[in-house]
Amino acid sequence: MSRLDVRKTYKLYIGGAFPRSESGRTYEIEDANVARASRKDVRDAVRAARAALPEWAGMTAYNRGQVLYRIAEMMEGRRAEFAELSGGEAEVDEAVDTWIWYAGWADKLAQVIGSSNPVAGPYFNFTIPEPTGVVGIVAPEAPPLHGLVSRVAPALVGGNAVVVCASERHPLAAITLAEVLATSDVPGGVVNVLTGRKGELAPVLASHMDVNAIDLAGVEGDRAELEELAAENVKRVVRNGDGHSPWHAAAYLELKTVWHPIGV
Repeated sequence: MSRLDVRKTYKLYIGGAFPRSESGRTYEIEDANVARASRKDVRDAVRAARAALPEWAGMTAYNRGQVLYRIAEMMEGRRAEFAELSGGEAEVDEAVDTWIWYAGWADKLAQVIGSSNPVAGPYFNFTIPEPTGVVGIVAPEAPPLHGLVSRVAPALVGGNAVVVCASERHPLAAITLAEVLATSDVPGGVVNVLTGRKGELAPVLASHMDVNAIDLAGVEGDRAELEELAAENVKRVVRNGDGHSPWHAAAYLELKTVWHPIGV
């Protein structure tokens, strides 16, 4: 007896769970039904990221590095699946290696980006990097997997929580990565993945008053409107380049300078 295949509906990833869009909308892409997020879904994702931020930022840098490495391990175990949803095995290898590279930098950022500053007086003066907070990321359309990982990994390594607008035309790799995150050691809410129309979601994310920085790498065309919306609460706007660099992680960090009297 013949049977129909069960088609998977790809949902959002918010707060460590996989809800449908509150609007009930989906769109067909890559031969699949994919949730089409709404303004309220963006707000829910930002709320989840804010709630998860203290735990993630409060971890030791060494532990954050362990968690990022665990993501790489689990992606390696689903290598064939990710290869089908992206540009092939070479792209998967790049994505896995990016997680590992940033995992290794987790407990070294403070030494490289921070400093001990000479001052004219009997004081210790230290500059220490701290997470910016909640980071909105508009992921590149392509490559769908490594393009996403190359933006998310440097934001996470320093202790930020993120809300991602995934590739609109190739969203399946992003939601499959969310399945890896959900079963790894990443606390729920640290990464939130939204699928749908970027033209609808990006302005809401850019204007949200509880988002501290926004990465516009995946915006095609004029970014001026989104930059203007981001300026309303003085968001940091990130446009750092591709490739591996601790300075990409620095784009999502604030530098705090601390003075302390010598001998006290």
